[in-house]
Amino acid sequence: MSLLAVGLSHRTAPVSLLEAFSVAPVDVPKTLHELTRSEHVGEALVLSTCNRVEVYVDVDKFHGGLFDVTAVLARHAGTDVSALGDHLYVHYEDAAVHHLFRVAAGLDSMVVGESQILGQLRTAYAVAVSEQTVGRLIHELAQRALSAGKRAHAETGIDKAGASVVSLALDAADDTLGTVAGRSAVVVGAGSMGALSGATLRRRGVGDLVIANRTAANAARLAATLSARAVGLDDLERVLADADLLISSTGSTSLVVPVDLLERAVAGRAGRPLVILDIGLPRDVDPAAAELPGVTYVDLDALRDAVSQSASGADIIAATDIVTHEAGAYLGWQRAVEVAPTVAALRAQATAVVDAELARLDAKLPGLDTRTRSEVAHAVRRTVSTLLHAPTVRVKQLAESPGGDVYAEALRELFGLAPAAVDSVTAVDPSEPPEARS
Repeated sequence: MSLLAVGLSHRTAPVSLLEAFSVAPVDVPKTLHELTRSEHVGEALVLSTCNRVEVYVDVDKFHGGLFDVTAVLARHAGTDVSALGDHLYVHYEDAAVHHLFRVAAGLDSMVVGESQILGQLRTAYAVAVSEQTVGRLIHELAQRALSAGKRAHAETGIDKAGASVVSLALDAADDTLGTVAGRSAVVVGAGSMGALSGATLRRRGVGDLVIANRTAANAARLAATLSARAVGLDDLERVLADADLLISSTGSTSLVVPVDLLERAVAGRAGRPLVILDIGLPRDVDPAAAELPGVTYVDLDALRDAVSQSASGADIIAATDIVTHEAGAYLGWQRAVEVAPTVAALRAQATAVVDAELARLDAKLPGLDTRTRSEVAHAVRRTVSTLLHAPTVRVKQLAESPGGDVYAEALRELFGLAPAAVDSVTAVDPSEPPEARS
C-alpha cells in the first residue's frame, strides 16, 4: 500500500470550485467511509478548510486509487470529474508526505505561517480515528506531520511574520474605511473563525462590536468574551443599518446573508460605505452584494490576489529545513517498518531450518546425552544468528534511504521468502504510541 494525496486549494482553484468541492464537517464521516469502501483505498483522511480540500489515502494502485478518490469527490460535489480539470493536484508516496508536512507547517497556506491549519489537521485526524478509517500508515503520518508543524511554529518566527486571513481581510477594509479603529462592526458566526475575527477587531480598536449567529446562546458566549453585543440572524438587517463593517465566516453550506437583506439594510445609509469581508467557504454572503451602492465586497478570491507573503525569507528557510528533516525522518521510519516483516520472516525461516536439522540429529544420534545436545543446539543457533546479524542490520539501515525497498526485495529473492510468510508477520501495532517504538 502507498500514500496518495489528492486535492485542490487556493493555489489551483477559484473560490467557486472550492465551494463546490468543500466537505462540511457533518459530511466528513460519510465521505471517509465512501472512500474506504472503494476498491483500491485502505485508509483515508479528509482535510477540508476555507482554502483547501485534500484527501489522503492509502492505496494499492496509483491509477486505481486516483480514480476512486476523484469519483468520490465528484459525487460529493454533484458534478463530473472533468470539472476538476487542471485545478486538481496529485502527490504520491514521498511527495505526498512532504506535501502534508508543508501544509501542517503553514508553508502551503494562503498566508505563509498561519497556524490555524494545525488545529484543522488535528480535527481531521481525530475524526478519521473516530470513524476508524486510519491504520498504521496515516496514524503515524498525521502524528508526525502535526509534530513537524508544531516545531516549525515553535522554533521559527514564521507564525509571527505571517498574518492571518482575518488580518489581511481587515487590511483590505482599511483601504476603504481608513481604519477600523472606532468603527462599528458585525461578525457573523460564533465559531473559531468568528472568535478570531472578533479578537482581531478588538486588537485593532474597533468600537461597537456585534456578534450575530443562528444560535443565540453561542453568540452570547462569544460576545461576553469580547465585550460585544449578541443578536440572532433575524436581527442582522437591523444591526447592519448602522455598521461600517461586516465580516462573516460561518462554515454554512448555503448563503447566510442574501443580497435582498443587504439591499434593505443599505437603503437608508445615504451612500455611507459598508465593507463586507466574506472569508467563509462556501461563501456566506451573496457575491451580488458587490453591485450595491456604497458596498465594498471582498471574498477569498480577492484576498488571494492581494495577499503579500510577509513571512521573512529566513523564517521560511528555517521552517522548510524543519519540515524536510521531519519528513525525512518519517520516511526513514516507514521504510524501516516495511522491511521489518522481511527480516522477521528470514529469521523465522532460519529458526525453522535449525529446528529441522536438530530434529534430524536427534534421529541419527538418539543416544546423545542432554548436555551435549544442548551445547550443539546452542552452537548452531549462535552461528546462524551471527551470520544473519550483519545482513539484517544493514538491510534495515539501507531501507531508510530513498529507494531502500529494493534491498528488502533482494533479501526476499536471495533467501526464497514466500510473500505469505512476510505478510503473516505483524511489524507494528497501530495502537502503539509512536514514542513507545524504537
